[in-house]
Amino acid sequence: MLAPRVIRLLEDIVGEEYITTDATDMLCYSYDATQQTFLPDAVVFPENTDQVSLVMKMANVENIPVFPRGAGSGFTGGSLPIAGGIVLVTSRMDQILEIDEDNLVATVEPGVVTEQFQQAVEKVGLFYPPDPASLKFSTLGGNAAECAGGPRCVKYGVTKDYILGLEVVTPQGDIIRTGGPTMKGVVGYDLTKLMVGCEGTLGIITKLIIKLLPLPEAKKTMLIMFDSIDGAAQAVSAIIRGKIIPTTLEFMDAATIECVRKATDLDLPKEAQAVLIVEVDGDKNMIDSQAEKVLHIVQPLGIVNTRVATTPAESEDIWKVRRSVSASLRNVNPDKFNEDICVPRSRVPDMIRKVNAISENYQIPIVNFGHAGDGNIHVNIMIDSKQPGQSQKAELAIKEVFAGALELGGTMSGEHGVGNTKAPYIPMELDPAAVAYMKTIKQALDPKNVLNPGKILLEDAPVEAQAN
Repeated sequence: MLAPRVIRLLEDIVGEEYITTDATDMLCYSYDATQQTFLPDAVVFPENTDQVSLVMKMANVENIPVFPRGAGSGFTGGSLPIAGGIVLVTSRMDQILEIDEDNLVATVEPGVVTEQFQQAVEKVGLFYPPDPASLKFSTLGGNAAECAGGPRCVKYGVTKDYILGLEVVTPQGDIIRTGGPTMKGVVGYDLTKLMVGCEGTLGIITKLIIKLLPLPEAKKTMLIMFDSIDGAAQAVSAIIRGKIIPTTLEFMDAATIECVRKATDLDLPKEAQAVLIVEVDGDKNMIDSQAEKVLHIVQPLGIVNTRVATTPAESEDIWKVRRSVSASLRNVNPDKFNEDICVPRSRVPDMIRKVNAISENYQIPIVNFGHAGDGNIHVNIMIDSKQPGQSQKAELAIKEVFAGALELGGTMSGEHGVGNTKAPYIPMELDPAAVAYMKTIKQALDPKNVLNPGKILLEDAPVEAQAN
């Protein structure tokens, strides 16, 4: 519990109406997409960078942990207040400050919702590609903190590829600016890249300078069904070898397809054991020939059926297949552990086989889908946590899934980050010297460990989660 004088200091900084210590109100900021809940001691809603700076200066003096939060849509506990303290919510800092059409850059505050930003730049013929599944409510500051990805990253890259510069409040409350609106800049260390993906452990982003692209003129969407996951994976490699880089290359395995069949009336033939959703974009005169080339390339690889959209409505119908997945999973079991491993795309079938063996061994359903173009597999371990032993089985299965990905030259997190849920597994992927290097950076920049403690680096995360 925070001392009354600390509450008064926070009220002086952000205003009485923009701080809450009411347990009911704070409950809304105690959880994210993980199955964990931690109640903070206070929640504050700063309006600008100066207020964020003053909050951090006070917290640093008083040794009070601060947990930055955007929309709280993360899957690894990155914004959870696992040590109580202050949750600092950036939702009031939600202005698009500038869209520079001449230089193809925009300057925004961290609380801008991703989809709203995309719509704003598209109105002037520009394009911001990163498209995490949470884009309708996640914020650009949170996307940058986690280095979010999405289906389009196979062609366009992830969030870090579009952040040119930042304004950041340090753990001590200093305000620094990194990078800038130019496409080149090599003065000093690349602090922009250090901050993007640091999960709010090294600084709080209060402004972003974002690179934009010209909006593609047109797009074409294809649904391609295969009789095996091997055929689908071979298709992914063959398409890219054919000098076509699709906007998206989404896949669904047999277990996912079965979930969709049971939960919807979408037409997916029984023979289909894997599905690819392939989308190409660009010049109107090029996308038809690209689509034809894709279909020609995949034809020998066990095609069951294909569907090519000719209108925006038909394209939307194809994407309904993918969007129906998450809702359909609840018909398998009520509780989900969503892991986002990434392997070289040619090893996707090997990874699916490993996951199927893990599922069989522990007798728990595991459903796989994701971004085949970059080997990013969303492994959904489905359990009923009320059943004895199910949660323990899930924990063992998760560790084996991570081990399997690493054996294939992959990683245990492609786009969700580490937070506190994956922190115990860091030594499986990173060698001790690399971990020590990260700890040295954290210690140097945040010696009192007041900014988002307990994330990424395990020794700071001894706290037990409350039942959600």
